[in-house]
Amino acid sequence: MIKKLSLILTFLVLGSLSLMTGIHADEENMQAKKPRARDLGIEPGVFPPGPFNAITDVPGVLVGHTTIRKGDNVRTGVTAVLPHGGNIFREKVTGAVFVGNAFGKLAGSTQVNELGLIEVPIILTNTLSVGRAMEAVVYYTLNQKGNEDIFSVNALVGETNDSIMNDIRGFHVTREDVISAIKNAKGGPVEEGSVGAGTGTRSFGWKGGMGTSSRVLPDKYGGYTLGVIIQVSHGGILTIDGAPVGKELGEYRYAPDAGIGDHSGGGSGSGSCIIIVATDAPLDANNMRRLAARALFGLARTGASFGSGSGDFAIAFTTSPEMRWKYSDREIQKRDILPHSRVSPLFQAALEATEEAVYNGLFQATTTTGMGETYEPIPIDKVKEILKKYGRGK
Repeated sequence: MIKKLSLILTFLVLGSLSLMTGIHADEENMQAKKPRARDLGIEPGVFPPGPFNAITDVPGVLVGHTTIRKGDNVRTGVTAVLPHGGNIFREKVTGAVFVGNAFGKLAGSTQVNELGLIEVPIILTNTLSVGRAMEAVVYYTLNQKGNEDIFSVNALVGETNDSIMNDIRGFHVTREDVISAIKNAKGGPVEEGSVGAGTGTRSFGWKGGMGTSSRVLPDKYGGYTLGVIIQVSHGGILTIDGAPVGKELGEYRYAPDAGIGDHSGGGSGSGSCIIIVATDAPLDANNMRRLAARALFGLARTGASFGSGSGDFAIAFTTSPEMRWKYSDREIQKRDILPHSRVSPLFQAALEATEEAVYNGLFQATTTTGMGETYEPIPIDKVKEILKKYGRGK
C-alpha cells in the first residue's frame, strides 16, 4: 500500500513539473529519436569530428543549458560556454570577436577585441535578457574564491530575439538561471535543439535551436581540435550539403514578410546568429579574429542571408595553456604561437564545423508553441527525399 501511494505521489509530482515547464512527454520522446546530420549521411568537409562531434571535444571546454518553459508564453533560456573549468578571470584565454552584421547586442565585445582576452564564461540568451545576464556573470565572477580584490569584470553576453514564441518583455531569465547554466556546465555530449538559448529560436522558417560540431586536424597539421556551438536563429534559403532544401520546400526567409514561396509570409526572415568557436591551437588574438570570421563564412554555406536586421557574430577563443594570461602576470611571457602560415587548416575546420552545427541544431529541434505561435521542426522525411534527389546523404 505504501509503495503504491509512493508511486502515485511520484506520478503527480512529475506531472506537475511537466505542466510548469511546458515539457510534454511526446516532445521528449521525439527529441530522443531525432537524427543529427551524420545520421542522414551529411558530413561536410574532409576533416573528421571528435568523439562527441561537439565543442566539448576541445579539451577543457564545458557547456551548460538552462531551459525555461512556463505556461503558454515563456519559451526561452540560457546557454553558458566555459573555456575551462578553473577561475577564468584569473586565467584569461586569448580570444576575439568578428562582426558579420552588427544589428545585435553582443555586450563586452569591444574589450575582447581591444585586449584579445576573454575573462568570463560566455553567455547566450534572448535579446532583452542581456542586461540581466551581464549582472549575473559579474556577480558570479566577483563571488568566486580568489576574486576578492576584483573591481572590474567584462561580461561577454550574446543574444538572439525569441519574441515570436516567448514573452520577451516579461524578463523571465533570472540571475539564478544564468548562474545555474554556468555551474551545471560539463564536458561530453552536448544537448542540442530546443534547449537553453535555443528554446525559442526559429531559423529558415522552421524551429531553430542550439547546434554543435567539431573537427580534428591530422597530425601533419598539428593534430589540433576545433569545435563550434551555434544559437541557430537566422534567415535565408536553406541549403544542405549543396542541396537546395529551402527552395524545394518553398521556404524563402530572407526578408520580413517576403511574400515569396508557400510559407514565407509572417514574421521576420532576418533572424540572428551567435557562433562560438573553440580550439586548442595556440593562436594569437589576431588569428582568433580571423578564425571567428571563417565561422561566419561557414554559415553562408547553409544559405544564410545575413539580412539587414540580423545580428550575426562569431566569438573565438583558444584553450591552449600557452596562450592564457594569468591575472598575476606582470610581464609579457614568451609564447609558442602558431604562425600565419599554419592557420589555414583551422580555417577549413571552422567552415566545416559551422555548417554541420547548423544542420544539427535544425534536425534536433522539436515542435514549440508559445505566444499563440507554433514552429514545427524541419520535416526530416522530406529532407531525405530532397537529399536523395540531389545525390546527397544516405
